[in-house]
Amino acid sequence: MESAPQEWLKVLSGFGSKSMDQIGFFPFLGVMLISLFSSFLVALLYVRFFRARSTGSMIYRAFPLLGISITAIFITIQFSLPLSLGLLGALSIVRFRNPIKEPEEIGFIMLVVATSLCCATFNLLFLGIILAVAFISLVGIQYGRRFLDLYQNDGMLIISAPTTVYRQNAVEVAALIDGYVTRKRLDSMVENADETVLSYGYNNLSDRKILELQEALREIDPGLKANIYCNSPVS
Repeated sequence: MESAPQEWLKVLSGFGSKSMDQIGFFPFLGVMLISLFSSFLVALLYVRFFRARSTGSMIYRAFPLLGISITAIFITIQFSLPLSLGLLGALSIVRFRNPIKEPEEIGFIMLVVATSLCCATFNLLFLGIILAVAFISLVGIQYGRRFLDLYQNDGMLIISAPTTVYRQNAVEVAALIDGYVTRKRLDSMVENADETVLSYGYNNLSDRKILELQEALREIDPGLKANIYCNSPVS
């Protein structure tokens, strides 16, 4: 006869094949705590690898409540067909009032949902696999940017000047930009009677080079101005 801890571990290491009367209270409590822990872990991954750059969102603070709520809901309905059908109808009217503006947030929400479903079905082996693969993928994205961002801009460099000033110094300005910004692409050039504006997408431009470029442009002519818009933090 198996001891209580062995039986409990056997239940938690199963693949969702148990019924409610075979499980008991403490395994349910255990998976709820594991769901809470995994939600905190996903929130930690969000803060470490992503955060919110433009919207100021703190959606990760909702992950623990989302995790235990989803786990509790699916634990409840998986043993009752009427409840599952009722939930299907109820969820059809649920909407996010505010749109999710960052696509990465959807990925983290889906990760919370996936880990919660693993806990709800007592499939803890797959839970560990999901978290491990998610961590590896985030590390790969974080430290593999050299390969992943080949065609993605870190930001935008806007050069503006009075048209007469730009025409007098166009060759010198182009040579200066080539010297400071090695990985760039000219996205647009707008010239009218009063002002000329050049827009470049760039990669790997440090804050020191940005300041040096602005100073060098002012040395050519005080009317030359450089504005930087960053998609990701400068190094």
